[in-house]
Amino acid sequence: MKIAFAGPYPYSPVMETIRIGYARCSTHSQDLEAQRKALLGLGVAEDRIYTDHGLTGTGRDRPGLAQALAALRQGDTLVVSKLDRLARSVPDARDIAKELERKGVTLALGTAIHDPSDPMGRMFFNIVATFAEFEADLIRMRTREGMAIAKAKGKLRGKKPKLSEKQRKELWRMHDTGEYSISDFAEVFSVSRLTVYRMLNRREAP
Repeated sequence: MKIAFAGPYPYSPVMETIRIGYARCSTHSQDLEAQRKALLGLGVAEDRIYTDHGLTGTGRDRPGLAQALAALRQGDTLVVSKLDRLARSVPDARDIAKELERKGVTLALGTAIHDPSDPMGRMFFNIVATFAEFEADLIRMRTREGMAIAKAKGKLRGKKPKLSEKQRKELWRMHDTGEYSISDFAEVFSVSRLTVYRMLNRREAP
């Protein structure tokens, strides 16, 4: 698609519209490959895909998103596979929509194109953003509930101690002899010197 700009000459310059892609995942253990493939399938060139890896969608401190927005020009289209990859809160989604409207840019959520400057497009964008935020809240609530249940059942015990109770008592006994150094304890029990100091500090008074 090409947009012709009016000018005083018959051969006015013609500028080709660009599709800029954005992909994001919240944790470093997640993979962006599926989103990359989706964006390529939606007509975004490989060198026009901007990404954020290991960053949540609730904050705006996302370098990849900032670069994608900076690359957009009037008539371009910002492409994301789903809205929750772009934003996970309604205020954030609205701020992004306002910036797209200011730039004269449309938003493609998958194959659906939305114009933030159009009343119907703005309404649909807000509705989808509301559901995305609601979904994120549900996930957080279920995670908290799951952790509470696991803790009640004794399945969530926190970090496992580096030394067993038997090992701690043996370390204390050896320390009482005065024959061993902190480095000796670290080597014998295969722990760091810091762990040895902690075990000694936690010893109960006789």
